[in-house]
Amino acid sequence: MSTTTPSPLKGDRPVTPQVLASLPGDAARRRHRRGLAAALASHGVLITGSVVALFPVAWLVFLSLGPDKDDYLHPGGIWHKMTLDNYAYVLQHTNFFDWLKSSLIVSLGTTVLGVMVAATTGYAVSRMRFPGYRKFMWVLLLTQMFPVAVLMVPMYQILADLELIDTYLGLILVYCSTAVPYCAWLLKGYFDTIPFEIDEAGRVDGLTPFGTFARLILPLAKPGLAVAAFYSFITAFGEVAFATTFMLDDQKYTLAVGLQSFISEHDAQRNLMAATAVLIAIPVSAFFYLVQKNLVAGLTAGGTKG
Repeated sequence: MSTTTPSPLKGDRPVTPQVLASLPGDAARRRHRRGLAAALASHGVLITGSVVALFPVAWLVFLSLGPDKDDYLHPGGIWHKMTLDNYAYVLQHTNFFDWLKSSLIVSLGTTVLGVMVAATTGYAVSRMRFPGYRKFMWVLLLTQMFPVAVLMVPMYQILADLELIDTYLGLILVYCSTAVPYCAWLLKGYFDTIPFEIDEAGRVDGLTPFGTFARLILPLAKPGLAVAAFYSFITAFGEVAFATTFMLDDQKYTLAVGLQSFISEHDAQRNLMAATAVLIAIPVSAFFYLVQKNLVAGLTAGGTKG
């Protein structure tokens, strides 16, 4: 009676020297070549993706070094006349620092207020069962369906009645109306992954519902809060339409609106625009660096319920 020897190629064993040694010579070489080809293909895809992602940034930095506004038409000539004069002009002869101050005030205000409201909303829907709690979340999602052009007039009227036109607070509230619905959905999904037994333990220790939320739940939800903060910051930092409409004083312009000052009816100073755009990216990059440790965990954890 003959016995059949299992094929050494079955299973998902890692390719180690010991495994290769136990395989027949041709099979070992074929498996090694397949593994090498797969590694080269994956690295090729990653390198291509990195080049595609980094090329626009590198091109913007390159154009910002050209001294003439029309250098973008003949980029090859920039190599021979690179200069930092564009950055010096933007920093010394424009309202860049006023724009930066306004952007930081509005963006950080939107981040703090938006995350606070979204976190309490998401936690309430995740833990409490009040009438209409499911419909409430869908209503929040429904508010994202309206285009900016439709919302502009009613929002302007509301802010005018509240005397909040041309104020940082008014713009922060407008941005929160955009950031809070998405962040509430995001944080609700993240709070669902935190065991309910933690809330029960907090009540046993005598904590109030708000005390349980603040002292037990929020520390565990740092990755989700980081994602919500990053989204709120980016939403406020790069928005143009609302800031252009509701901010009338040019010293209160945000950076995204101030960037438009380099474009007139008959002229466009693209070299200064490129330099300003590079400077604008610095605060966003710094904020991303501060939250990046929790960013990936927060993006993935909200998709499953533990």
